[in-house]
Amino acid sequence: MGSCQDLLNKAIEAHGGLHRWQTVKEIVAQIRCGGVALPLRFKFGTFKSYEGRISTTKPHIIFSPFAGKGKRGVFSGNTVRIESDKGQVLAERANAKAAFSSFRHKFYWDNLDALYFGGYAIWNYFSVPFVLLHEGFEIQEIDPWKENDQTWRRLKVFFPPDIPTHCREQVFYFNSEGLLMRLDYTAEVFGGWAKAAHYCRAHKNFSGLIIPTSRQVLPRKSDGAPRSFPTLVWIEVDQVIILG
Repeated sequence: MGSCQDLLNKAIEAHGGLHRWQTVKEIVAQIRCGGVALPLRFKFGTFKSYEGRISTTKPHIIFSPFAGKGKRGVFSGNTVRIESDKGQVLAERANAKAAFSSFRHKFYWDNLDALYFGGYAIWNYFSVPFVLLHEGFEIQEIDPWKENDQTWRRLKVFFPPDIPTHCREQVFYFNSEGLLMRLDYTAEVFGGWAKAAHYCRAHKNFSGLIIPTSRQVLPRKSDGAPRSFPTLVWIEVDQVIILG
């Protein structure tokens, strides 16, 4: 088993390299999403089809459309807001994560709740592995994982508190080329039961950045193996534009 820095460096290079990432300011992606997770909180079709404008320098993303035609959703760290296309603020929540501690959130989410969940999730997915280089991350390589006919090296990562994410401790799986194949986490905004095995597939090159264009999130058993159903979340990336 090699050093965690060796594996992280390999992953960075496999996804386009640090130099290329540092020249990018924004990723504009056409994305479709579905699965059973959001309907569990009575949010149906919230992220069915949208454009995401994803910052590479900070936790920030704009979803268009969001919550209806002529509206957009803005996720910015721990603040979320819904705006008109002309920029008028229609709804806003300044401490979005704290809101999930209320009893209501165990059964029903409003649009701002869904915006926070989708915002931090999509931002994380497009920022890994590069975001792992930031200060405050604690990273260690753990035993490799065998799945089907492949062996994947793994990084256990502890996120710093200033990075919005599913949970502080996550595990990332990389193939022999250094491509991200899977990540494990608990989606704490749903509850401690929401243990996920998240698969990354169909990696494609977009102007020098290598991005998975198909993702599937499955429930994770206590031994780490995935369950075959239901699909909690699926994500398909149809188009990507890289902006410097």
